[in-house]
Amino acid sequence: MNEFMAARPRVMIADDEPLLRAELAEALRRLWPEAELVGEAGDGYQALRMAQELAPDVAFLDIRMPGLSGLELARTFGLRTHVVFVTAFHEHAVAAFDEGAVDYVLKPADPARLARCVERVRARLNQPPPDLTRLMARLQPKPSAPSWLQASVGQTIHFIDLADVVYFSAEAKYTRVVTDKLEAHIRTPLKELAEMLDEAGYWQVHRSHVVAVKRIAAAVRDGDGALWLSLRGHAARLPVSQRFQHRFKGM
Repeated sequence: MNEFMAARPRVMIADDEPLLRAELAEALRRLWPEAELVGEAGDGYQALRMAQELAPDVAFLDIRMPGLSGLELARTFGLRTHVVFVTAFHEHAVAAFDEGAVDYVLKPADPARLARCVERVRARLNQPPPDLTRLMARLQPKPSAPSWLQASVGQTIHFIDLADVVYFSAEAKYTRVVTDKLEAHIRTPLKELAEMLDEAGYWQVHRSHVVAVKRIAAAVRDGDGALWLSLRGHAARLPVSQRFQHRFKGM
């Protein structure tokens, strides 16, 4: 017997909506009678305990559940359980399929679509489950930008409105926060800040600089071809590295 396929595949379902969970269980019993439905869970923590105890071959996981999400739960499976994601969000489903999940089921489950899903799962059971690490990175929400920052100047902690920040600069183990009135420091790495601030009107233009787009007055090339930003109402000039020059295609 192949080590990745049990004589009677063991299946579990995790979904916090009882009616949809019951409908999916009934459909699976009808479409896949040789499979053994070993458990149904109503939240992520219950599903985790169930998976650890029952070691299912296949898990149908709702992406959004209380406790642990389906994504977080799938991470704990490693390479021992095939995963089918259940979701009401089409973009999640497509991303899951692109990254190698056995399949996905959109809520409410269409019988014909579910039948094709079961056939695909059957065909994959003699193979090791895929590594879904990249999927977790794609679907985990980005941390949102803070509306204000606590930044220190000496022994004083300043509360700075994000909208007042002109630019951020990496500086040794700290990040320098520059406004029109002061310069202070925070411990959050610039790389982490850049990921949070991109949708809040701040662009990373260099590995050491993130700038408020509204404060960019001009982008100018010098005699050596290097690109520099001049800022509206501020004397600083910031370099733009080659990696980020696509933001200024008009130059």
